[in-house]
Amino acid sequence: MSQTERAATLLREKIMSNELPPGSNHLETELAELLGLSRTPVREAMLRLESQGLVEVRPRHGMRVLPISANDMEEIYQLLTELESLAAYDLALKKPTPEQLEPMRQAVEEMEAALQLDDRQRWADADNRFHEVLVELAGNRRLRNVVAMYSDQAHRARMVTLYIRPKPTSSNQDHLDLLAALEKGDADAAREIHRNHRLRAKEMMIELLKRHGFHQV
Repeated sequence: MSQTERAATLLREKIMSNELPPGSNHLETELAELLGLSRTPVREAMLRLESQGLVEVRPRHGMRVLPISANDMEEIYQLLTELESLAAYDLALKKPTPEQLEPMRQAVEEMEAALQLDDRQRWADADNRFHEVLVELAGNRRLRNVVAMYSDQAHRARMVTLYIRPKPTSSNQDHLDLLAALEKGDADAAREIHRNHRLRAKEMMIELLKRHGFHQV
């Protein structure tokens, strides 16, 4: 891993965890000291994260972590809803084997175990794995790349709302229903199940963000 890649990875982790919170400003020298790296790879990493929609680079002023906005999430979730639903449709057409779907089933089992302990972070991690495997198995590289970029932006909003949202029991059932459709090779059902799942998630996310003051900045 190059110094630039290392800097980008470390910065991304700090942004995803909200250690560098939305709307915060950071000088290049400050970030270099925080990461224990020189300014050049940090500067290049900032530009890389800017292209991913996570930060705004300001010449001579370092970077600003882009705020979380209900308006932005509305647009991002529209894209994720349609793209992931297409992935579900394409995967069902391939009639995946139980062995291929096993990582998704394991993720649902992990989500169930996490809910029993009311461990929201563990639940979110397993939920992320479920969605990542779904898109990976669909086999469309370009779709996967676009989903990955927008999932990063949506992740911060999910972390902000993770502990103020209702207990996500219905989400687990949606995933089980999707697995059943995928196993049957029912592409139309798989797409509809996942699309409705994402639409419900979007509506809840937007309502929580608006209620807690995350408006367009």
